[in-house]
Amino acid sequence: MEFQYRHEWKHEISYADMLALRQRLRAVMDLDPHAASGSYRIRSLYFDNLRDKALREKIDGVNLREKFRIRLYNNDPSVIHLEKKSKRGGLGTKFSAPLSAEEARKITEGDLDWMMDSGRDLVRELYCKMRYQGLRPKTIVDYTREPFIYRPGNVRVTLDYDIRTGLSCRDFLNPDCVTVPAGGAPILLEVKWDAFLPDIIRDAVQTPGRRAEAFSKYAQCRIYD
Repeated sequence: MEFQYRHEWKHEISYADMLALRQRLRAVMDLDPHAASGSYRIRSLYFDNLRDKALREKIDGVNLREKFRIRLYNNDPSVIHLEKKSKRGGLGTKFSAPLSAEEARKITEGDLDWMMDSGRDLVRELYCKMRYQGLRPKTIVDYTREPFIYRPGNVRVTLDYDIRTGLSCRDFLNPDCVTVPAGGAPILLEVKWDAFLPDIIRDAVQTPGRRAEAFSKYAQCRIYD
C-alpha cells in the first residue's frame, strides 16, 4: 500500500511570537473550516506498552517509529477517531478510522474481542498490538489548537497551546477528568506540507532565534511519570 509522507516542522515559540504569527497567518492563510470560532480543543488518549516503547523511541530519536491515539474535539463524543502516526526522519503520515463513543469506551476498559470483526483495518491492527505487544492506554493529552490552511502545497500551520496532561486519568470521555499543565506547557508552532512549501508561507512562519526541533506532546505529558 502506498501512502503520502508529509514534511513537518515544529518550533517552540513564545507568547509574543504567537501573537505576531497569528496576525501574519491570518493575512495569508485561510482558517480551517472546522475551527468555527478560530480554535478548538483537542483531547487525545495515547497508547504505549509496559516498556514505554513509543516514548523511548521518541526520546532516542529512532528514525522509524509509530504511535496510536484516540482523539476527539471540543469534548464532542459524536466524532472520535483512532489514529496511527508514523514517522520517518522529518516526514510523517497518519492513518485514521472512526470510532463510536461506545467503542472508544470499550478500548479504554480493555474490552477488545469485538475489534477483529470491526471491518476497519486500523482497529484490527490496534487489537493485535494490544493483545500481542501489550499496548495500553497511557495518558490523556489536552490542548487548544488554532489551525490555518493554504491549498497550494497542501500546507497546514497550527498554533498549539495550553498543553495539559491527564496524569493517571485515562477516562477519555469524561469531560471532568482532571488535567494539569504539562511542565512548562510550551506554545508550539507546527508546519506541515506535501511536496513544496510556498515562499509566502515560509516567510510568514519565520520566528527569529527559533529553529525546527523534535517535540512530542505525548512525551511532554509523560514528565510526571
